[in-house]
Amino acid sequence: MNTLQTADYVVFVIYFLIIVGYGYYIYHKKKKNDSSRDFFLAEGSLTWWAIGASLIASNISAEHFIGMSGSGFALGLAISTYEWMAAATLILVAWLIIPLYLKNKVYTMPQFLAQRYDGSVSTVMAVFWLLVYVFVNLTSIIYLGALAISSISGISFEVAIIGLSLFAVVVTLGGMKVIGYTDVIQVLVLIVGGLITTYLALSLLSREFGFGNDIFKGLSVLKTEAAGHLHMIFDHSSAHYKELPGISVLIGGMLINNLAYWGCNQYIVQRALGADLKTARAGILFAAFLKLLVPLIAVLPGIVMYVLHKKGLFQQEMMGPLGEVKPDRAYPTLMNLLPAGLKGVAFAALTAAIVASLAGKANSISTIFSLDIYHKYFNKKASERSVVLVGRWAVIVSMLLAAIVTPALRSLDQAYQFIQEYVGFFSPGVLAIFMLGLFWKRTSTAAALTAAIFTIPISTVLKFLPIWTNGSFPDLPFLNRMEITFVLVVLMMVVISLAKPKTSSSAFVPPERSDFKVGTSFIVLSVIISGILAALYTVYW
Repeated sequence: MNTLQTADYVVFVIYFLIIVGYGYYIYHKKKKNDSSRDFFLAEGSLTWWAIGASLIASNISAEHFIGMSGSGFALGLAISTYEWMAAATLILVAWLIIPLYLKNKVYTMPQFLAQRYDGSVSTVMAVFWLLVYVFVNLTSIIYLGALAISSISGISFEVAIIGLSLFAVVVTLGGMKVIGYTDVIQVLVLIVGGLITTYLALSLLSREFGFGNDIFKGLSVLKTEAAGHLHMIFDHSSAHYKELPGISVLIGGMLINNLAYWGCNQYIVQRALGADLKTARAGILFAAFLKLLVPLIAVLPGIVMYVLHKKGLFQQEMMGPLGEVKPDRAYPTLMNLLPAGLKGVAFAALTAAIVASLAGKANSISTIFSLDIYHKYFNKKASERSVVLVGRWAVIVSMLLAAIVTPALRSLDQAYQFIQEYVGFFSPGVLAIFMLGLFWKRTSTAAALTAAIFTIPISTVLKFLPIWTNGSFPDLPFLNRMEITFVLVVLMMVVISLAKPKTSSSAFVPPERSDFKVGTSFIVLSVIISGILAALYTVYW
């Protein structure tokens, strides 16, 4: 039934009041001043568990619950590689990248680019990030969230857009410390709610195959009825190879995608920039552990729905307006089966994921605009209070723009894969600029600026060359296109840097061997995470 009952509304209102009340409490308890560093980075206020929880809450959104479940329905467990390889990537970020940001007292990613290169590279990338965050990230999160909420609650799509946007604005205006600590509750709610939905899915599967409410029997049914959906690596003969091409999901385009997202992304890195190195590293490793759980609550329900649909259930619910199967309807269909009260918990979990991601994105937009655009170009003498005020207005304006654009996305099918592919148009260039800037001191400003300008054109050529050449050029999987683009951009940067050296900024303090030293606990936790990943890929290869 596509409506919420009284019990569901009660659960949701309790969740809403807890988030708003706790956010208000944190804002006043930990309020230091109106400094921009405190507002944007929660300087020294976030513990390791708050950093880790905030990383995951900001990352997990409707694109996971709805989009990733849809891809689980269509592709199977292999889509989990985005989550599990992210856990491995977070270890690299904590070990190699975060120390250099903290050493150089970096507030924003454009600030790093200004220190390492110059203002032109910084400004180009700042404007670019703002456009992508507002018109790709915010809009896609609001779209998938509103789609899910309207599918399970009876609330109209338009009202859902307005409600999500307003809720996110309320959380974001308190600054990073409010976002960070409320994210702890958001993560708890989304994991509990997600696990409840997964439990229901496995119980339903077990009952449909005559085993009662035994979730372990449900897992056994999955192994027999969806064997083809339980492989992590596709070979060339697979119909899904273009979406997840072989071992590129381990060492190729997936690594480029993850390093760019987790290591060079204001939206993510910002959570750790206000902490000391030990706290930041611990928080990132905590996020890596939480990442291992995401497929359990996001992908597994989609695979269950695939088996149930194959058995003849939910045929109408999974159909689009033209009679085609719509994978992204898998999770909302499953949530509609929850009893009153529990559906409210799942609804709160979904809302928590959406609002946390929106708040994180909006805060990053606010940070970049205020510090890298407004303060740098419009009012260099602005007071800390003025910068924070502009940041709050940037939150409101960006959310308004995204809400206006969101309805244009209603034609999407597998939204998760769509988002990943088109974000991949610029990720290789971003990663090249950052990695060479961090680890090769001869990288020049001219090289970075060239990479910033030519990355999207190169990606576009590789995307559409098969069409332009009438198929004489192979239609490459988008992860492989990312690999090729990354290699081409790196080669371009190396050649230009060698041809025109000594043009990079001296403000950046280069890395030293001591920057990468880690403690015993870091090594032990990293080995545990790596061991779990090795076991998962061995079992489900």
